[in-house]
This record gives sequence, C-alpha cells and structure tokens, in this order.
Amino acid sequence: MTITTFSSREFNQDVTRAKKAARQGPVFITDRGRPAHVLLTIEEYQRLTGSRVTLVELLALPGEADIEFEPPRVRGPLVRPADLT
Repeated sequence: MTITTFSSREFNQDVTRAKKAARQGPVFITDRGRPAHVLLTIEEYQRLTGSRVTLVELLALPGEADIEFEPPRVRGPLVRPADLT
C-alpha cells in the first residue's frame, strides 16, 4: 500500500491524479501542511467500515424492481385532535 500526500492546492489542480493515486492507497490532503482529509476508493472505505449497506442503497439497487411491496391502507381520519387532559 502506497500513501500519497497532496496539498489542497495540488489536489484542486489535479483531482484525476489524486483519484488514480487512491487506487494504490490512501491519499492525505493537507491544509497548511497539516493532514486535513483522506481520499479512499469506495472499496477501501467499505472494507474499513465493515461494508454496511444502508436501506437507501438497498432500495436503489438496479434490477430489484421485481420486489412486491403492498403497504397497508390507512383507515380512519389522518388527523386527530390532541388530548391535552
């Protein structure tokens, strides 16, 4: 694994090079010489975080349109007065 460091200015001037470097390992992005951010590939991020998939990601999966979903119909009034007693 290679660790690469970019200043904020270098990163802003050549994002493509930073993205390519992230394939080899983390890219530290510095502000005024101090590490401020880290650029990782999504695969590395998922590996580090345990690959937890969110409900939004599951619902956005292509090819999953065959899932049947029938939510129950709401019966009765949608608004009820508050009981303040």
